[in-house]
Amino acid sequence: MGNAFGTNVTLLESELKAQRDVDASRSRSWRIVNRSRRNGVGEPTAYKLLPAATPTLLADPSSSVGRRAAFASHNLWVTPFEPEERRAAGDYPNQHHGHAGLPTWTAADRPIVDTDIVLWHSFGVTHIPRPEDWPVMPVEYTGFTLLPSGFFDRNPALDVPPSADHCHD
Repeated sequence: MGNAFGTNVTLLESELKAQRDVDASRSRSWRIVNRSRRNGVGEPTAYKLLPAATPTLLADPSSSVGRRAAFASHNLWVTPFEPEERRAAGDYPNQHHGHAGLPTWTAADRPIVDTDIVLWHSFGVTHIPRPEDWPVMPVEYTGFTLLPSGFFDRNPALDVPPSADHCHD
């Protein structure tokens, strides 16, 4: 009988290949791996990005919002580190005509393997108003988790001494 569960690992070699979207039905996550550093069992150290279920930008791509916030058309972007590339929407997003920032930078499709990278994660919520939201809208939560993966050779909590009252007679 075959394994019903599997993991697909894809090396994202360039900026265009690294444009990814959340797929909650497949529990998609991303690992950012440092192939030059290994842990005690020989595996590379990494961080794992666990996104929340989050939509991409719902605005029409040709609208002013869609053009100026084109960075939100994907949940994940990866670029090589460049000090002047600091804002996902580019400089002055309310004054440019659109497609600045991440769409412009990644059009060059620069390599991202074995170099210093910047991981750009776009996330948010789409709020459909309900009668209960008036006059005060409740809080909606979104976010992500960034977990170290393989930095330790074993669980670092294994040598934590027990508390003084951990057991009683």
